[in-house]
Amino acid sequence: MKTSARNQLAGTVKRIKQGAINNEVIISLPSGHELTAIITGESCENLALKEGSPVVALIKSTNIIIATDLEHIKLSARNQLNGIISSIERGAVNSVVTVDLGNGVVATAGITMQSTEQLDLHPGQRATVLFKANSVILGVLA
Repeated sequence: MKTSARNQLAGTVKRIKQGAINNEVIISLPSGHELTAIITGESCENLALKEGSPVVALIKSTNIIIATDLEHIKLSARNQLNGIISSIERGAVNSVVTVDLGNGVVATAGITMQSTEQLDLHPGQRATVLFKANSVILGVLA
C-alpha cells in the first residue's frame, strides 16, 4: 500500500464497538500499544473488519501532537502512545519528529519549530504521541 500519509501503522483489530452511525475500532500494534479509530459502520462493512483482522492505520503527520511530561494530566485525545524520540529533522518553519514506539513501530509528527524549541525536544527523550480517534483512516489489503 502506497499513500502520502507518513504514518502507516500495521496492526490487528482487537475489538469493534458498534454505534448507531460510527464504530470504535481498537487496534493492537506490535509495540504493545493500542490505538483507537472512529469510522462509520458502513466503512467497517466495506473493509470486512472483524476481531483478528489485519489492518493499517493511516495518520497524517500534521495530525499528531508531541507532548512531554504528561504524568499528571488527563487529555481527551484517545490515542496517547509513549515512546522515545529517535530523530528530529529541523526545517525553517517546521520540524519532523520521529518517535520510536518499540518493536519496529514508529510515529512521525510534523510540528512547528517553535513547539520543538519550547519543548526542548531532542533524540533520546521520552515523549507521547497524541492524536484523535477520528484522525485515523483504516485500510486493508484488497
